[in-house]
Amino acid sequence: MDINDDSNDDHLASYDIQLCIQESIEASQAIFHPKRLVQLSDQNRKLVEAIRQGRIFELQEYVQYKYALEEADEKGWFPLHEAVVQPIQQILETVLDASYKTLWEFKTCDGETPLTLAVKAGLVENVKTLLDKGVWPNTKNDKGETPLLIAIKRGSYDMVSALIKYNTSLDQPCVKRWSAMHEAAKQGRKDIITLLLNHRGNVHLRDGFGVTPLGVAAEYGHCDVLEHLIHKGGDVFALADDGASVLFEAAGGGNPDCISLLLKYGGSGNVPNRAGHLPIHRAAYEGHYLALKYLIPVTSKHAIQKSGLTPIHSAAEGQNAQCLELLIENGFDVNALLADHISQSYDDERKTALYFAVSNNDIHCTEVLLAAGADPNLDPLNCLLVAVRANRHEIVRLLLSYGANVNCYFMHVNDTRFPSAIQYALNDEIMLRLLLNNGYQVELCFDCMHGNIFGNSFVWSETEEEGLPGWTSCIIKDNPFCEFITVPWMKHLVGGIVRILIDYMDYVPLCAKLKSVLEVQREWPEIRQIIENPCSLKHLCRLKIRRVMGLQRLCQPASIQMLPLPAAMRRYLLFKEFDLYGQ
Repeated sequence: MDINDDSNDDHLASYDIQLCIQESIEASQAIFHPKRLVQLSDQNRKLVEAIRQGRIFELQEYVQYKYALEEADEKGWFPLHEAVVQPIQQILETVLDASYKTLWEFKTCDGETPLTLAVKAGLVENVKTLLDKGVWPNTKNDKGETPLLIAIKRGSYDMVSALIKYNTSLDQPCVKRWSAMHEAAKQGRKDIITLLLNHRGNVHLRDGFGVTPLGVAAEYGHCDVLEHLIHKGGDVFALADDGASVLFEAAGGGNPDCISLLLKYGGSGNVPNRAGHLPIHRAAYEGHYLALKYLIPVTSKHAIQKSGLTPIHSAAEGQNAQCLELLIENGFDVNALLADHISQSYDDERKTALYFAVSNNDIHCTEVLLAAGADPNLDPLNCLLVAVRANRHEIVRLLLSYGANVNCYFMHVNDTRFPSAIQYALNDEIMLRLLLNNGYQVELCFDCMHGNIFGNSFVWSETEEEGLPGWTSCIIKDNPFCEFITVPWMKHLVGGIVRILIDYMDYVPLCAKLKSVLEVQREWPEIRQIIENPCSLKHLCRLKIRRVMGLQRLCQPASIQMLPLPAAMRRYLLFKEFDLYGQ
């Protein structure tokens, strides 16, 4: 066995002894807890008041009553706890000398010891007094924090130095194995880290997630601390339990200097964590523009492809339009699809970056992606349906202007004969008109198999039904609009909806089912008058021109502007008189 092994054994033995002492103190503390329920004596009240008011001479008289020192209030505070959080050192010394040593480690109801209270109060001299009297420096509070950890959180170099002088454990793990070195790295205190390292602090400690102090410094963007730890032996290639590299943590922090430093010392942008995410994904998601600039050239296309998602997806999910623009400028494909295993982890099986932007109701990112050529029709659940359902008029307008299929169906679950979008717009005339103005196939809302079509009065025969073009056995089972809209909880909407729909038709065939419901609606007289009279020639021409032009050209403003028609006629073609959102 070599010298290092002997040293480690001695250290472990010393630590075992410390734990035994601490456990015995906590056990003795538990014995005294019932006394906290005893009603406070007058002497205790006077003693506590003297401590709070700083009346030393009165205090010296009251501490003679030992029982008063052993009484705690409803918060579990003994007189000693009161003494450690006031600034007069003589008062603390008086109470400390008069108290039994078993009280020195007693905790309040909040789980704080006298030493942790003094450290939290930032009273350096009180801390030194407690340590000088022999108070154990490694007792944690009930939050799992050691006095050393609390001192570092407060940023007090003097308290840290005092605790180290009295042999506090530098590597003692706290909650989730968080250590003093981790906390100093988080706070960016190079001076405290130097102090810890000079007293044999361990730069390779890992917290409960396997992150080293180097990773913590990188995450919080403390470049000077990061470089110092590297020079002291910190491992640039260390991976956390989730596979995250130090560079990945730095990408989350977003400090470009940290990223540059890690790359200089050999860090790689092509090391994924266990979820397959690369540092470039993290920077894009968090919106760290400058960090992203460093990571783009050092990340290989193969590594990105292997990960199953692109930084474009990450930036869109994180709602970072500036990062999106940077990625697009560097040639990333806005229509790249998520890998199947990632897509299937979402209930909606989303595929595109555009879907993330739309589902986040992010107008800016949606516009950036569409302007860069994003196809709005690639996802199983069309982006348009998501926006309509979320009642996002501007996003719906954007999607339609860039070619979103207004007549789309939800590809995985569809039981309607008519295109899906209208289902989510029945209570919103603005949205409904927006869809209809942009080419929604309103005819399919009146396409059903019910007999006695109003105006024609004919019934499908069984033979004709079998041979109907476009009607497969599957489609015949689909719900027509008349079945959908006449359910009891939506029946009251029928009149208003049909009145809007007929503005976009020439001939309106009402089946017996729909007609019977309409006849009791207040809109029926107006609807009947419209459908029993011929449409205006102007309206018929509009419908004909729209059919000839096709939906794709109608949705492109440039195509409309090229028509050799007066502006008023172009507006008429686009149903601008019904454009409630544009008005």
